[in-house]
Amino acid sequence: MSHTRDTAGPAVELRALHKSFRTRGGDPVRAVDGVDLTVSPGEVVGFLGPNGAGKTTTLDMLLGLTEPTSGTVRVYGGGARQAIIDGRVSAVLQTGGLLRDLKVDETVRLIASTYADPKPVGEVLERAGITSLAKRQVSKCSGGEQQRLRFALALLPDPDLLVLDEPTAGMDVGARLEFWDAMRAEAEEGRTVVFATHYMEEADSFAQRIVMIAGGRIVADGSTAQIRAQATGRVVSGDLRPRGCGGPRPAGARGARRPRRRRGRLGTPRLDPLGRLRRGGPGDAQRAGRGEPRDRHGVAGERVPAAHRPAPRCTGQRTTRQLR
Repeated sequence: MSHTRDTAGPAVELRALHKSFRTRGGDPVRAVDGVDLTVSPGEVVGFLGPNGAGKTTTLDMLLGLTEPTSGTVRVYGGGARQAIIDGRVSAVLQTGGLLRDLKVDETVRLIASTYADPKPVGEVLERAGITSLAKRQVSKCSGGEQQRLRFALALLPDPDLLVLDEPTAGMDVGARLEFWDAMRAEAEEGRTVVFATHYMEEADSFAQRIVMIAGGRIVADGSTAQIRAQATGRVVSGDLRPRGCGGPRPAGARGARRPRRRRGRLGTPRLDPLGRLRRGGPGDAQRAGRGEPRDRHGVAGERVPAAHRPAPRCTGQRTTRQLR
């Protein structure tokens, strides 16, 4: 249904949203725990969080697929289900909704017949980038191609709001980039886009605003620059002491383990401080087989008596490192 984009009021309003699920013989599981969120028309908002954070459950309530335990969901001033019926909201979900025995263009025509004024089939196929797949059977399409087909179906009513739940799951890198290029073109036309992902690079590169969710709650909400700034500036500090260094530990340091004696033949390769295995040429392998001595990095050399080895410096130096 073609219409002028409504920018008068909020596109999405979630207030004190809670959702709990009952379990057999156990306490209810709270998937969403007091979410408050307002999305303005034309915004591109990314829900970012790990699996089980509550992203999908929140989107399900936004789409009217499940009712909240408490709280309210408003989409363009009305109920979520009414917005779906009016064609103002479409979704691209992770699974479901496709008939495997139909061809791609047959699937689009079938769904288009359920709308009063759908966009032309050829147009949505082109915008989704699957014109070349029109005569292919759905069951023969890859996971990424099926996601593009779902995207084409979502464009049929010309929606104001697109809701995407992990839309690039199962796509390779190339398909993922092409999908987001297509979504960026839709956002430039003024559509509101709300999507869920656990890929930080997707949220950072596509979203104008990131909402981080953990444990069913919003833990951060801001522009991509603000969220990036919150993730930087952390400082890690610790005491750096050489292996085998004795003497008292610096104040506040945890107890140190005594270095363990390594048993085995000389010449066994060791890991350097960066955790990389130092490998020598063929001559080194032959010397290792003869048991010739190596230093602590596995490099062959002359045997140095213990009495003549320099003692490790025990400075107990404390260092800090800022993570950027």
